[in-house]
Amino acid sequence: MTQHAPATWIDGEPPATLSGGATWGMPFPRGAVQGASAVSVEDHEGTRVPAQAWPLATWPDGTLKWAGLAIAATEQPASAYTVRYDSGDPDATAAYDGGAAAAVVRSPQVTVTEAEDAVTVSTGPLEMVIPCGGQSLFRSLSRDGSLVASDARLVSLLQHGVVEEARSTVRDGFTGHVRSVTVEQRGPIRAVVRLEGTHRADTGTREWLPFTVRFTFHAGARSVRMMHSFVWDGEAEQDFLAGLGVRFTVPLESELHDRHVRIAGADGGFLVEGIRGLTGLRRDPGETVRQAQVAGQATPALGTWNPEVSERLHLIPSWDDYTLTQLSADGFELRKRTAPGHGWVGISGGTRAAGFCSLSDLCGGFGVGVRDFWQSHPGQLDIRGAASGSAELTAWLYSPEAQPMDLRFYHDGLGQDTFEEQLEGLEITYEDYEPGFGNPTGIARTHELTLFAYEATPSTESLASDALAASIPPLLQPTTSVLHAAGVFGDWAPVDRSTPARAELEDKLDFLFDFYAGQQEQRRWYGFWNYGDVMHTYDSDRHVWRYDVGGYAWDNSELSPDLWLWYMYLRSGRADVFRFAEAMTRHTGEVDVYHAGPWRGLGSRHNVQHWGCSAKQLRISNPAYRRFYYYLTADERTGDLLTELVDSDQNFLGLDPVRKVRPDANTYRPDRGALGVGLGTDWGSLAATWLTDWERTGNPRSRDRLLGTMEDIGALKYGFLTGEALYDLDAGRFDAGREAISVSHLSAVFGLVEICSELINLVPSPAFEQAWMQYCRLFLASPASQASEVGQPLAGIYLTQAHSRLTAYAAARLGSAELAAAAWESFSVGGENLNHAEAFTVQKILPPYVLTPVDEAPTVSTNDAAQFGLAVIQNLALVGGHLPAAAPQQ
Repeated sequence: MTQHAPATWIDGEPPATLSGGATWGMPFPRGAVQGASAVSVEDHEGTRVPAQAWPLATWPDGTLKWAGLAIAATEQPASAYTVRYDSGDPDATAAYDGGAAAAVVRSPQVTVTEAEDAVTVSTGPLEMVIPCGGQSLFRSLSRDGSLVASDARLVSLLQHGVVEEARSTVRDGFTGHVRSVTVEQRGPIRAVVRLEGTHRADTGTREWLPFTVRFTFHAGARSVRMMHSFVWDGEAEQDFLAGLGVRFTVPLESELHDRHVRIAGADGGFLVEGIRGLTGLRRDPGETVRQAQVAGQATPALGTWNPEVSERLHLIPSWDDYTLTQLSADGFELRKRTAPGHGWVGISGGTRAAGFCSLSDLCGGFGVGVRDFWQSHPGQLDIRGAASGSAELTAWLYSPEAQPMDLRFYHDGLGQDTFEEQLEGLEITYEDYEPGFGNPTGIARTHELTLFAYEATPSTESLASDALAASIPPLLQPTTSVLHAAGVFGDWAPVDRSTPARAELEDKLDFLFDFYAGQQEQRRWYGFWNYGDVMHTYDSDRHVWRYDVGGYAWDNSELSPDLWLWYMYLRSGRADVFRFAEAMTRHTGEVDVYHAGPWRGLGSRHNVQHWGCSAKQLRISNPAYRRFYYYLTADERTGDLLTELVDSDQNFLGLDPVRKVRPDANTYRPDRGALGVGLGTDWGSLAATWLTDWERTGNPRSRDRLLGTMEDIGALKYGFLTGEALYDLDAGRFDAGREAISVSHLSAVFGLVEICSELINLVPSPAFEQAWMQYCRLFLASPASQASEVGQPLAGIYLTQAHSRLTAYAAARLGSAELAAAAWESFSVGGENLNHAEAFTVQKILPPYVLTPVDEAPTVSTNDAAQFGLAVIQNLALVGGHLPAAAPQQ
């Protein structure tokens, strides 16, 4: 039987053109689809379109759970698409080309040709030749057979010392060297080529900054997506990154007056110039000449010009170099010069540049767009040698005109040399300091670029469309109803305002998101290492977030704002929520997590610097925060981050997360094969890791460790209430003989609730379900009830509102109206900081108390907002039918 599911443009309207194709992820109900070969795509008129499908995840029964989908580039994208799939009949797939990927094969197609020394990829309009090693990312990029760019390479600058300390400020140049090239996907609609390497000194032998670059191609495309990721492996005390960019060589053949520079400014504006300008001269070359140059078209033959101009062309300056710098979120500057050794001439400036530029002539052109350009400042775009036959275009991801990157730890330790002293520091600044742990070595950063190949100089309108597509890539998404019907991601339901009480809670959810989005803008939570994160807690005395107070500064996923945002998106389909969550996923998965070194696979707890805290834990690197984005977009880089964590249980050998407070520290010997693993934040993260790997790859190691530890938790006398169990790393199993009771208010607020809900619905394990139900029933039960069942009341019960969803889960599973009422009561009275009406009203704070007028809701912290949001979302999904007629007062 054929089923269908709509996919719509996330921004509501289709893009003007789809120059680079589109890729997205699509879920399917359990048992509905045997494989990707059963999937096809139609436009809004029911016409089948060129598409490719491949599996992202499977259900335990082997049927398709998530598929990646790609459609070809087109000048007229449909207003919406329909994904069709055959369900129930295994023979229904016979008409399709099976295997790992399936496609409707129609012209045009992506072709991939592998030779000994290079990989050549053709989309039809463009062709890229990627050498299998050396300095070049690609040897050539051609449009319809004409070369538009060549010798693409990564460049970086290393400065030794900083100016204010009067140390050497010599800058060494480095160039990226590719050591491996892998074809990850080979068409016919989508192809992906992955390159890996390191930066090598232009003089000397040093190597640093390992990188991964992916080029993604779609059939019929005239643009290529480039994803660049690097890992910081420098020494923070002596290495200061002074520039990081991607450089391209652009051939130019036309006369200087038929060469064109286009640089995007703010709000759709463009610098539109010829290398040798023909407008504004004292003598007029003729209107047709001027109009042709401004339009980027071939100027008429010289003989038709006003001779007062054509005979004096050599006296008109040509402009060889152009630069745009965006050194903050609030200002860019444009300038140009005739040649090195001559002064720069200011052009203009503005607020937030789009991060796009192109260089072209009558024979072709090349354009580059950098996504989140101003948000990830400092950035820079350079054009050099535009008056020569071979120009260079450099997209600087870190501007060489900015202050060199300083990643040193921000204080001297304050004498905190022992665990006891460090725990005292935690009491006053909430910072978990330990010498040597505020080290950035191993963190990463990813940038997304779009490369455009032109036949000639495009119209400004066309370039504006390209700049927009690079800045906000067109994205198709399954609708909220499709996502919900597929049964993915546990307990949630679409937005429902059918009653006043529901509407009031939905309004409060919207308020919290809008407040944080507004705070990002007002507080300028932007920058190379910062964009995507939010602050932890507010300082109502100074009217600022506690950006400089230990563990109260950057949030680093504390109490799961990532989950809150993604569930907000699943329920609403809002594009602004998606992009906020996307930026957070990019940041927290790259910057807050170590990708190399002794802490690889671990993340850093909240701090003034993203890497500053000594608590390096799985609760921050938790794949539960990344898998949403991976499945919704089929993004390969996020897949890398998930793969990195597959063996994260090994990290307990090298770093005990509770080393400073472990009561059995003198006898704890993880090297003897028994590791203490918490059943809350630790196991929840491991379970998300194993589940994601199992459903992505079928890895039996991950499957067995997941199912085995679930069985062991069920066998523990007190289940999840045990708090910690000894884990045999070799066997991947817990010692089920431990008898203890220890609960933490943090155990269930880093994804454990969500992952347990998924697992219980996914794989039958009655003992595990009983253990989780016991935890949900008792956590907020009366002390007498707790003592009656387990012999003692539970200590450490906090975050009552957040944990109301545990009671709601038990109520839903048991069909208990009494527990449902208790859940809403706990939600209402347990709001703590969010229990005050002023938390939902924004007040304006005016100078002279702050630098600029700002909005603040002083009782809201990120933790409160995230857990309030998750409690609302899950309570409504589980026991929304028992919501009192008047919404609980928050």
